[in-house]
Amino acid sequence: MPKKKSKGIGGWSFLIGVILALILGFLGYIDQTWTWILVVIGLIVGFLNISEDETTPFLMSGAILVIVSAFGRGALSAVDQLVMVVDALLLIFVPATIVVALKHVFSMAKH
Repeated sequence: MPKKKSKGIGGWSFLIGVILALILGFLGYIDQTWTWILVVIGLIVGFLNISEDETTPFLMSGAILVIVSAFGRGALSAVDQLVMVVDALLLIFVPATIVVALKHVFSMAKH
């Protein structure tokens, strides 16, 4: 039963985080406070939203998203709002991907 509750919290955190990232990115309003909020949301998603069965697809998708976003910033540089949206999304996905990767490594070390 707790897994369903935490899954709900993680799912809502992800949805709220992506919506916030889109809004804040388009408005160009990502200060230090919003940065920390998005990072904390990413940590919540990484800890609560990704099950062991979802680890590999999430890590693959997360890694691709982070790499493409980092390298694709130059192509998007003509539109500042798009760069800020990508940066805001990275504030969620980088911590989530790190947490899931660390959980996976510790899980493998136990076996």
